[in-house]
Amino acid sequence: MSSVTSTCVLRNSQAAAIASAPVLGESEFRAFVTEGAREGGRLVAFFGYPQSEGGIRLLAAIARGGESSLEVATTRVDRVYPSLTTDCVQAHGFEREIAEQWGVEPQGHPWLKPVRFHESYRPGQDVFKRQQPPQAGLADFYRIEGEEVHEVAVGPVHAGIIEPGHFRFQCHGEEVLHLEISLGYQHRGVERALVGGPNARSLHLMETLAGDTTIGHTTAYCQAVESLTGVRVPARAQAIRAIALELERLANHTGDLGALAGDAGYLPTMSYCGRIRGDFLNITALLCGNRFGRNLICPGGVARELDKNRLAQLETRLAQASQDVASAVNLLWESSSVRARFENTGTLSKETCLQLGLVGPVARACGVERDARREFPFGLYRFFQIPVSTFHHGNVFGRAFVRWLEIQRSINFIQQQLKALPGGAIRAEMKPMAPGQFCLSLVEGWRGEICHVGLTGDQGQWMLYKVKDPSFHNWMGLAVALRGQQISDFPLCNKSFNLSYCGHDL
Repeated sequence: MSSVTSTCVLRNSQAAAIASAPVLGESEFRAFVTEGAREGGRLVAFFGYPQSEGGIRLLAAIARGGESSLEVATTRVDRVYPSLTTDCVQAHGFEREIAEQWGVEPQGHPWLKPVRFHESYRPGQDVFKRQQPPQAGLADFYRIEGEEVHEVAVGPVHAGIIEPGHFRFQCHGEEVLHLEISLGYQHRGVERALVGGPNARSLHLMETLAGDTTIGHTTAYCQAVESLTGVRVPARAQAIRAIALELERLANHTGDLGALAGDAGYLPTMSYCGRIRGDFLNITALLCGNRFGRNLICPGGVARELDKNRLAQLETRLAQASQDVASAVNLLWESSSVRARFENTGTLSKETCLQLGLVGPVARACGVERDARREFPFGLYRFFQIPVSTFHHGNVFGRAFVRWLEIQRSINFIQQQLKALPGGAIRAEMKPMAPGQFCLSLVEGWRGEICHVGLTGDQGQWMLYKVKDPSFHNWMGLAVALRGQQISDFPLCNKSFNLSYCGHDL
């Protein structure tokens, strides 16, 4: 525990009065964040919001998985404050976002530049104008000088259908000395659109926030709403939510393993997994009518019942897909050339993982048992645990193998739940949200920990809503993993992370 004694301690998706989060002095707040991140905790949320009396309040949350607790504290700042990044690397991206959004300058930040490149709304733009070169420009990149050092720029427009993202490599021959990643070219303003809700658009915004993580983000949002209204979700709805969340994990992990096989030039697994991913998506469509899980999760429960006929079809289809994915993926592990390609690429140490605060399969492949389903259990996971799947080398093979372990365990979990699905209602009646409250909602999506933080105003509407996709933590992990690698390793390493552009660009 940190030396700071005045904090607000919560459980996952537990509502509390905004006034209960203590306002610390500058030095005490710094100790809360830096000591908390060093002593078994992790910076899970850090953002600012304006005060009626002027200035900006900064709110930080430290997650302590061993205790299943979330410690929250705040501080007030005006125009500048000493950067926390120098003592806590996990604050790096958060502080850049705070500067961009509110014009508050973290003095001493090692590389202060915007997280997103939107022109229509940048109240903190003057912060970057005040910086001295090379921080002054929005498109400046770190450069390594030398006659034999060359620079390779990729994006932000790509040949495929992915969102825009720019990768700048500093190379000596084929060796990557440094990779800098710039995102946020299509800032959509999702968080601003949520303010004043919930309304008819709110749920749609959650479902489309990151299209491949519809179930994960919508579940996190609904948990926050339910906590702030005091509504308890029926057991049957909790089970259906968990089944949908694991189906989302299955489809994406299967697709990733197929894509990794393709990047290694191994076409059998690539071809099979592409088709099998579609099978898992079609099972989700059988569950709710949409392959990506839209129109299923809603505040109070779920919107679609699971009758006996569809339940039987789900069991049959899942059993077949389970056999098919095992056959396809085991081909990977039986190929010595694939294993050799995976084993020596994109290695991250456990120490680096902890320092950067990485999450999801990326962290678990480094030997870090970090999984919100166990550390901060929510919904059905409060009663039914899925073993945490880990590896120890932190390389492409580890990230691939963790996905395979999770596929097997997710299938077993779904099969168990389908056989013992509770009866009863699928949706509880909703109530208005309480005013002057806040809530942190964590969900273990297929990429890792999703964090939603909602604050309500005097009328019980969203005063501020913050979304943190797992990619927010893990993009820096990708940049570090490329150091010392061949530039030709980038596609394979990038796919082993498979991070979200749109989930980062909110």
